Amino acid sequence: MIKIIAGGKKHGGEYGWLIHDYQKRTRAPFDFEFKFFEGEKLDKFLSEWPFTGNEFVILCDERGENLSSPEVKDLFEKQFNSSKEVVIIIGAAFGVSEEIRERADFVWSFSRLVFPHMLSRLIVAEQIYRAQEISRGGGYHHE
Repeated sequence: MIKIIAGGKKHGGEYGWLIHDYQKRTRAPFDFEFKFFEGEKLDKFLSEWPFTGNEFVILCDERGENLSSPEVKDLFEKQFNSSKEVVIIIGAAFGVSEEIRERADFVWSFSRLVFPHMLSRLIVAEQIYRAQEISRGGGYHHE
């Protein structure tokens, strides 16, 4: 299971419905869950988090590396095959500390643009589902 740590309140409304729909369609090892931290609680959680060697930590940040959807699938599968738990961090309004950025195993950019939290969560959910469909040879992704 992919764990997504997100700053802010739980998602709701149309974004929440779409995210939940992608969540229902994913199967192991691409299934995912969110854990939310409001305000400074995210910074506190991340500063105390041990970053064990059993996890592959991906930080979503516009200053990271831009990947194609097949490359996202490859990144996930490589970790699944090495028995690592994939953890994705979506920071709060002002991102995360430089220390957390440096400790992440990979910094993933969707674009050089900055997106609202809810849209970033939806992008992550959709890309996880797309990675699953590419992996299984489904018709969802086409090049």
